[in-house]
Amino acid sequence: MNVLVVTSAPLIQIHDKTYAYAPYVDEMKVWGNYASLSFACVIWKEPRGLLVSTVPFNIEKVYSLQDFNIKSKRYFFKAVYKSLFNAVVLLKAMKQADHIHLRCPGNMGLLGCFVQIAFPGKPKTAKYAGNWDPKAKQPWSYRLQKWLLGNTFLTKNMKVLVYGEWPDQTKNIVPFFTASYSEKEIDNNYCHAEANPERSRRVAIHNLDQNPRIEASLTQHNDGKEQQIAASPTIIGLSDNLSKRAPRNDGGKIKFFFVGALTKGKQPLLSVSVIQKLKEKGHQVQLDIYGEGTERLTLKQYIEANDLMHQVILHGNCDRETIKKAYQSTHFLLFISQSEGWPKAVAEAMFWGCLPITSKISCIPFMLANGERGALVNPNTNEIVAVIENYLQHPETYKQQAMKAIQWSRQFTMERFEKEIGKIMS
Repeated sequence: MNVLVVTSAPLIQIHDKTYAYAPYVDEMKVWGNYASLSFACVIWKEPRGLLVSTVPFNIEKVYSLQDFNIKSKRYFFKAVYKSLFNAVVLLKAMKQADHIHLRCPGNMGLLGCFVQIAFPGKPKTAKYAGNWDPKAKQPWSYRLQKWLLGNTFLTKNMKVLVYGEWPDQTKNIVPFFTASYSEKEIDNNYCHAEANPERSRRVAIHNLDQNPRIEASLTQHNDGKEQQIAASPTIIGLSDNLSKRAPRNDGGKIKFFFVGALTKGKQPLLSVSVIQKLKEKGHQVQLDIYGEGTERLTLKQYIEANDLMHQVILHGNCDRETIKKAYQSTHFLLFISQSEGWPKAVAEAMFWGCLPITSKISCIPFMLANGERGALVNPNTNEIVAVIENYLQHPETYKQQAMKAIQWSRQFTMERFEKEIGKIMS
């Protein structure tokens, strides 16, 4: 079976090698286990600052699309021409495919939503990586994609994978998740780094496949689940020595973490302002920022202007193993994004007991059980600082929430993800 992937994510072709955005490569490798893959997308000749990795699977065919921008009137006519060109390419590509897979939201995904209407009999899937919340304020193009994907008259034979479970959805919509880590990475003798790097505690963690499985209900109405999770064998196996030493109001360094694109929408400057406020109040703090983007220069200037060079460190894009080790040695994820789907930064932090302090958007309230597995905050510096200081005054609360975060997030492994993709494709 040949699957056509229609996406705004570019393929980067340098000499004889093909690259793509690293987390995207990891996911598509799973899809490639069930079918041969062809791509309809834009082709780049250089990474342009994107964190990329080599595409490890064979690509059956690439249909080159032309990138376009419909955000301003200036580019309107050029965008219309390129859209028509891309539509013709997609018609030919979809005709030859056995299965159509759309990656949304995005310009190419939007175009694919229209073109797929011409193929009602072909099996189709769509991965909607954005916020599916019907009440969310979003660009018109995002709302249009959601409407087309959910419309059972125009879009037939379709399974749309969305993050979270939302009311009043059509049969096209399938609640789903994503994953970053394998069960093999959950070492029985795994040890978090302590706040004091000279000491460490070895913590016995039971592998999930050795424990009674607690299925996650992809719904915000999770009656009874919290009691089940709190008493699970995995939690008991963590013992009282969970993770790194819980942060306290005792002068020890409190470590924070931000990972993601350095853009206005991710609000990394808000995270920095929180660190500045904590420093002013006498706390020993450190924020490690991983990622690149348009806000890097603004961040650098702010850090220097406010004498935060010893508290805030810009690391740029780093590999998966570096990010993983940072999660393991950090107390809090400080990630106050304005728009997310299933934020991998939040799920990954929870996987390693790094407690998230994050936004009340998309399916994040479900992920954090409305504040039982981390803190849901508004984008307000003083509010966030107060939440952090409350954790410092109540280290047992931190420990309990971190334990619940680990238990919940470790249900969503790459093994389970691959199994669920197999069900979707069958």
